[in-house]
Amino acid sequence: DVACLAEGFDSVSVCFSKGLGAPLGSVLVGDDPLIARARRWRKMLGGGMRQAGIVAAAGLYALDHHVERLAEDHANAKALADGFSGIKGLTVTPPQSNMVFVELAPELAIRLSEALRDLGIAASFWPGGRMRWVTHLDVDRVAVDEAIAAVREVAEAP
Repeated sequence: DVACLAEGFDSVSVCFSKGLGAPLGSVLVGDDPLIARARRWRKMLGGGMRQAGIVAAAGLYALDHHVERLAEDHANAKALADGFSGIKGLTVTPPQSNMVFVELAPELAIRLSEALRDLGIAASFWPGGRMRWVTHLDVDRVAVDEAIAAVREVAEAP
C-alpha cells in the first residue's frame, strides 16, 4: 500500500521510466511549500522543460496501462530469486520489489559477467561479488527462466 510506504515522509518521488516503461519522467509529491521550493530549485538548476506535453502523454499512458502489471515484475523477481536460491555459491536476498540482489564469490562474478554478456543477458555486477537483477516490462517469464539456466550452467561448471 503506497500510503503505508509513504507514511512518515515529507515527499515521495515516483519515476515513470523504471517500472512503468515511459521514456522518461517522474513526479514529486509533497505539500505546497515543499513543491514550491522544489520548483524553484529545478528552475535555478536548469531542470525545466519546454513543450513537454508529448513526454507527459507517455507518462499518462504508462499510468493508465502499466501500473497493474507491476505485480508481474514482482512475481518474475521472486521466480528469479527462487531459481537462484537453488544454485550453489549464490546467496540471494529475498526481493521486496522488482530487484534481486545476489552475493557470490568475486571469481564467480567475473565468470558470470563474461558469460552473461556473451549471451546478451543483462545484470549489474558490483565489486566484491554482488549482482543486481531488475525485472521490468521487457522481461518475461521465459527470459527469467533463461537467466536462471545460464547462471546455473556457469556456476556449476567445473
